[in-house]
Amino acid sequence: MAGTWTKTLGRVAFINCDPLYHELDPTWNVLAAPPSWLTGHVLRRDCILAPIPAADYARHADELVLLPQIGIGSQGEVGSVLLFGAVPLEEMKTIALPTDSATSVALLKHLIDVRGLPMNYVSTGPDYDSMMAMADGALLIGDRALEAALSFPAMVRMDLGTAWMEQEGLPMIFGVFVARRDTPSDILRLAHNVLLDNLQEFENSKDKRRSVIEWSMERSGQSFERLDQYYGEVFNRLNQHHLDGLYRFLEGACGMNQEPEFAWT
Repeated sequence: MAGTWTKTLGRVAFINCDPLYHELDPTWNVLAAPPSWLTGHVLRRDCILAPIPAADYARHADELVLLPQIGIGSQGEVGSVLLFGAVPLEEMKTIALPTDSATSVALLKHLIDVRGLPMNYVSTGPDYDSMMAMADGALLIGDRALEAALSFPAMVRMDLGTAWMEQEGLPMIFGVFVARRDTPSDILRLAHNVLLDNLQEFENSKDKRRSVIEWSMERSGQSFERLDQYYGEVFNRLNQHHLDGLYRFLEGACGMNQEPEFAWT
């Protein structure tokens, strides 16, 4: 029931958190939703914790705390946050933006502003064909970006993880795990440990890694080889270097002035 604390964990409806959520103990419920939807679920107490867009955390930092060690990031190429276009970025006049990830939208706008390019934006559903029909470029994330890149490789104009690294010299953290400030610490630590244990097994066991990739294959339609590469491009364990990239993004692209706060350190 919404508004009460239950053993429910939020999960993005993409594959970039599969190493944390694969074969969780069945006593845990998993609420899968687009990244931006999970922000509302956390705020309504529909789930104990969830990965949400970093830009959403900046907007709700007074109500939320970060969970240490886990997130969604890339050290350069991310492969699943892509700008597509029939013309180069410098020739684009209009870009269609998806409504399912605030971070990617904020990042793209920041990258374009730094380049000093005038641009018009239109928000719409994340569908490649309809977006490209209404604009010169289309921003897609997650599984849809992977699928479009496979179908239209010549149309990829920018990998936003690469563009951020080239500009800032730091990793890009697209998603952060958060909880409400009033979440009971005992159940929050328990949920956090469950995800960390799963991630550690993925990092250290070849059998676990294979099982995760095969699970992701079923859900994404991508090949084993592409997903094996993808889980080298995208990572879920964060260290201080990654947090430096997160703080730079929160301040520079989101205008966040206050210090980010963690549930514990």
